[in-house]
Amino acid sequence: MTEFSAAQRPVPATQQLAGVPLLATLPPSELEALAARLRELTFAPGTHLVREGERGDQFYLILEGQLEVVKAEGSPDERLVGVRGPGEYIGEMSLFNPDSERTASVRARQATRVLEMTRADLDQLLQRQPQLAYTMVRVLSQRLTDAHNQTIHSLQVKNRELTEAYTALQAAQAQLIEKERLERELQVAAAIQLSILPRTLPQLAGVDLGAHMTPARAVGGDFYDALPLDAERLGLVIGDVTDKGVPAAIFMARTHAFWRAEAARGGSPRAVLERVNAHLLETNAEGLFVTVLYGLLNCRTGAFTYARAGHDTPRLVAPDGTPLELPFAVGEPLGILPAPALDEQTVQLPAGGLLLLYTDGVTEAWDAQSRPFGEGRLDAVLRDQAPAPAQAVCERVRQAVAAYRGPAPQADDVTLLAARATR
Repeated sequence: MTEFSAAQRPVPATQQLAGVPLLATLPPSELEALAARLRELTFAPGTHLVREGERGDQFYLILEGQLEVVKAEGSPDERLVGVRGPGEYIGEMSLFNPDSERTASVRARQATRVLEMTRADLDQLLQRQPQLAYTMVRVLSQRLTDAHNQTIHSLQVKNRELTEAYTALQAAQAQLIEKERLERELQVAAAIQLSILPRTLPQLAGVDLGAHMTPARAVGGDFYDALPLDAERLGLVIGDVTDKGVPAAIFMARTHAFWRAEAARGGSPRAVLERVNAHLLETNAEGLFVTVLYGLLNCRTGAFTYARAGHDTPRLVAPDGTPLELPFAVGEPLGILPAPALDEQTVQLPAGGLLLLYTDGVTEAWDAQSRPFGEGRLDAVLRDQAPAPAQAVCERVRQAVAAYRGPAPQADDVTLLAARATR
């Protein structure tokens, strides 16, 4: 049976329910009805809400604290799938599985308060408010994507081990010749890919630029660029194709070429990415997609207007190294939907401040215990580097990620593009 070290608390007020993003759009009458039905529970650190393989008929909305989602708990293959916090929910997969089986264990990382919603509660709510299903599907899609990325990471490790064993057994001359030929082709491909990226970064008054890219393989799916549009404006772009290796590198080159052409035509970052997306839809036979962040930096005023297509939100740092919080909205990758949602924002780069664009190979770099580098460690590095030049910041981040990863294999491309305001 599932371990519940939980004490029932008073039913939360309607205002508390309205603070849960999943429920925030519900009318007051629905919130009042839920307030009358849902139980609020507390869990001590280390307590299990659910265990993998059990059957479940409820899921939980998190009000306070943190919950760990764990696969294969207690076995050599145990791994942390994710950490959920306030406003998120867990346990919904069992409600969609025909046999109601839990697909992972969930335990409290710290003292946690949750709302318990049963299958019957959810069914009734969706019948009255069917639009709520779209929100749940979006969250479920993102979680499946995250699980897919972790699976790919595990498969890459196993594939490398199998390749090494195969090479040791197959030492024939013909295979050695083939291996040498492939290595030469990959070297050529890597050289071609590097030639696509800027050899030198532009120098505009008021801004100091720096960049770095380390592919996880000989060729990768990341790209970056800095394109002067006039005497004051600089176009900054960074992207990450969903795959690795040669297919991703080809798709990357295609995306970069489309962006270069459309950025030169002009228009807002949103307009440029929409045109790039249209080109990708016409040529995307591989079924790949790419996350992109493209913005226009006014080097004189420090205004940075950008559109984010599913990419990581940039880091903005004050002159003293303090991270500045940025607004956030939904952004969807390019190459899939005819009209993806794009997160459009305008932020101010203060004098002496730093703007960092990066790919998820930075924050999702795994150490030997499969723990991610994370945004907190990235912010700490940026804080320590104030007010270093932009290129020095990129190099220090690269070193910090490599040191954190240690002997663990690099699972994803690491790409950085930094701009320090010198005005």
